[in-house]
Amino acid sequence: MIIFVTVIEAFLTYIEAERRYSPLTVRNYRRDIERFVEWLGITAAEFDPQRITAEDIHDWIISRSSDGLSAASVNREISSLRALWRYMLRCGAVSGDIFLRIGSLKSPRRLPAFVPQTRMEQVLEDVDDGLRDDDFRSRRNALIVLLFYACGLRLAELVGLDRDSFSSDMRSLKVRGKGDKERIVPVLERVGREVAAYMECAKRLNICNSGEKALFLTSKGERISRSAAYRAVKEGLTRAGVQGKKSPHVLRHTFATHLLNDGADMREIQELLGHTSLQATQVYTHNNIEQLKEIYSHAHPRSREGGGT
Repeated sequence: MIIFVTVIEAFLTYIEAERRYSPLTVRNYRRDIERFVEWLGITAAEFDPQRITAEDIHDWIISRSSDGLSAASVNREISSLRALWRYMLRCGAVSGDIFLRIGSLKSPRRLPAFVPQTRMEQVLEDVDDGLRDDDFRSRRNALIVLLFYACGLRLAELVGLDRDSFSSDMRSLKVRGKGDKERIVPVLERVGREVAAYMECAKRLNICNSGEKALFLTSKGERISRSAAYRAVKEGLTRAGVQGKKSPHVLRHTFATHLLNDGADMREIQELLGHTSLQATQVYTHNNIEQLKEIYSHAHPRSREGGGT
């Protein structure tokens, strides 16, 4: 029998070094698996994967659901254990995949939050003001908001951008996404000019003289953190009066939703977002339908008359 600690550490090393999962994702896998072992009431040294059955997994799912976890959270933990089992199958720690009989819980589909186009106009007006500001931090944060909306980037993708991620003519951007996959995202001419102006500002202020190649820098010339980029978005959307959730992912959803509303093809949006499957992109059709329903309910004469038939 392979000791659990050896298997789990080997598995975590595998997803970090070979699959190139982010440190946050690796930490989540570790937490999910350790919770399962704790639920079994045994120590890591006592864990024998050969003795775990599909019934054990079913009982664990019921227990986690009874604890008040959402279906999405339980499904994430199932996914973590399923990945571990498949890894153990490959390395010979187990002889069968008990997860073949384990399905995911059904969860209500939540529509991605996005900023309506009329409100986004106010956001972009504030962005324009920030881009004209003499203060480096204000200009940087305005550009962060603009790039999230103009290119549909994930938080980690934006933070990971380097100055040479852009083409020489500033009309395209090389993005390293999930699973270390690269994609090329077109950049609007106006956005390219703003990026170039920001880089010139950083150079003029001697902020980028440290040798750091990152695009977005702190005032000390270091790559900004994820939390700093997140705060820039939250502050920008709050200032523009955006209601509800205010995050980089909201701007990514806004990018996709506005493209769809303006007639972009679903597969083009899939490529721009870096989705591996079209199914992940199709959720934006629901936003489109909901928007049409809202317009219909406010504009249709029968709605104004009380909805009679």
